[in-house]
Amino acid sequence: MSAPPAIDPSADVSPEARIGDGTRVWHLAQIREGARLGADCVIGRGAYIGPGVVLGDACKVQNHALVYEPARLGDGVFIGPAVVLTNDEFPRAVTPDGRLKGAEDWHAVGVTVGRGASIGARAVCVAPVAIGEWALVAAGAVVTKDVPAYALVVGVPARRIGWVGRAGRPLGRDGDAWVCPETGERYLERDGLLEPAG
Repeated sequence: MSAPPAIDPSADVSPEARIGDGTRVWHLAQIREGARLGADCVIGRGAYIGPGVVLGDACKVQNHALVYEPARLGDGVFIGPAVVLTNDEFPRAVTPDGRLKGAEDWHAVGVTVGRGASIGARAVCVAPVAIGEWALVAAGAVVTKDVPAYALVVGVPARRIGWVGRAGRPLGRDGDAWVCPETGERYLERDGLLEPAG
């Protein structure tokens, strides 16, 4: 039987949010209405989870990360400290006539992060983008285009410099295959995409 969620008294968690069993929410985190967090997640100090955001099981959202709606995170996703997942393609505080913009004046777009992927500290993902399964976005990168599964991306704007396996380690070449130095798992590259061999 799983433990109930553990929520620090200083956290601001909407009663309309759903928090999975075993999930821990730390000091000063804010989880908005309609957010759905899976089981066994960790939400760090000062992190923000926007309305309707969905996290799978066993996700880690580190201190002061900002996950804006309508982001979708798969199981086992790592969001590093101070990461920002944006939601506005054309941000403005006011309309062209100078009126303060309200919710009706823009359409939120989200970031989708696939199972097992990691976003390094202070990286920014500019919506709408998709981060593929098990991909690794380096600290400080700015992602403006979709990232394929298992890709290692760095820089501003982010670009692929290699591949990583499920352990997060860069893969090495072995003939036609790419191999994880930690697990020995083998991968094949076809048409600029990577997939597990066999």
